[in-house]
Amino acid sequence: MIILNGGSSSGKSGIVRCLQAVLPDPWLAFGVDSFVDAMPAKMQASDAGIEIAADGRVSVGADFRALEAAWTEGIVAMVGAGARVIVDDVFLGGAASQQRWQKALGGMAVLWVGVRCESAVAAGREVARGDRVQGMASSQADVVHRGVIYDLEVDTTHTESLVCARTIAAHVS
Repeated sequence: MIILNGGSSSGKSGIVRCLQAVLPDPWLAFGVDSFVDAMPAKMQASDAGIEIAADGRVSVGADFRALEAAWTEGIVAMVGAGARVIVDDVFLGGAASQQRWQKALGGMAVLWVGVRCESAVAAGREVARGDRVQGMASSQADVVHRGVIYDLEVDTTHTESLVCARTIAAHVS
């Protein structure tokens, strides 16, 4: 299992696609964006679900956390059943988010990868994408890494996704 953590527009999704191309075995990919998209619409603007403020700050409630725990357990179960999985996540709670994964993993092997990108570059990507609230990339660029312990870090500020993916693939045993 590989878990990528980085802020919005840091380049995680591009790295995931490249990893799937360069790793010799088939790997499934699951991202927090797909998880959020799978939630009922009423939870996507609710204090019990997920709220994105006008400045891009994200807050989540109890219903979100309950579904997130089930999603995490489901991914861990797939890995336990033999699937190779890459997770693209945004640790809004920094170290506490990593600890939730560690609890679910129960000692299962994982490669923890930090995906960094300078705030200004991520903000520029955010504008170019057009599908994010402006300010999200800047507000997440540093906070998602606070207290998180990685096996490896990559920086997409000036490094292409494919180069990052090859660096990560070299650490997969």
